[in-house]
Amino acid sequence: MEETPRLRKLAGDTLPVTPHHRHRSALAHNSAEAASLGTPRRSVGRPSQTPRDERCGDRLGRPGTLPPVPGRLTFLFLLPLLCLVLFGLLTWQEAAHGPVLRLDEPLRSAIAGPSPPGPIPPLGHYFAALGNWYAAGPVLVAAMAYAWWRSRRWVPVAAYAVAMAAVPAIVAPLKTAVDRTGGALIRVPDHAGLYPSGHAATAALAYGAAMLLVLPYVTGKAARRLLVAAAVLLNLSIGFALVYCGYHWPLDVVGSWLLCGALLGGASALSCWWGSRG
Repeated sequence: MEETPRLRKLAGDTLPVTPHHRHRSALAHNSAEAASLGTPRRSVGRPSQTPRDERCGDRLGRPGTLPPVPGRLTFLFLLPLLCLVLFGLLTWQEAAHGPVLRLDEPLRSAIAGPSPPGPIPPLGHYFAALGNWYAAGPVLVAAMAYAWWRSRRWVPVAAYAVAMAAVPAIVAPLKTAVDRTGGALIRVPDHAGLYPSGHAATAALAYGAAMLLVLPYVTGKAARRLLVAAAVLLNLSIGFALVYCGYHWPLDVVGSWLLCGALLGGASALSCWWGSRG
């Protein structure tokens, strides 16, 4: 029987057919080529539904990232609470002359030696003086002005300003209430009101808040880590100098760090939470 064109067509339908590759079908994100072809794809030329410049920062307000996840906010709120609890326990031990104070003499001897303090070394005096308001205050004010200029957001600036104002309001009454005096290993043995250290608290809050305010606008992971390390090392050096020069016991400095950890953590959590609402 003669094969008709219809039969040849039906038989051809059953033969395997190699699919044809459609070139230029995956150019949805190639804007330049799509524009030259005159057939823009569905994702070309459309504005973003979530512009990066309008998102809340994930890292303490850094612009251009996703909003903070709930776990991060939980951590930011739990950290100051933990510091506050530890500060309360240490303050109770200071006021009650508890057994924790026995750590002061061996810690102080490990830092400055077992003998009474001698002449103040120039470098030690320099680092101890960095805890004064006239040294730490301008750094914080400059960081607050820079953060306001970059973000035009008043909540982070106000939060850290309130935290800084809370330092003398908390430290001064505690010095009077605890009334801790020095000893033979302290430069001023009869001076009362060593706990908590005002210099250590001023330095930790001012330099720590300045670092947190500037950190969101520092580009590069290495630069961000360097800024954090510089703030930590500076405060460690100030605390070391205060003990080495015989101005404070080690636990006086640790108490100030815990207090400022609670204040800085609370200000940071408030800033991040407020930013996540916008």
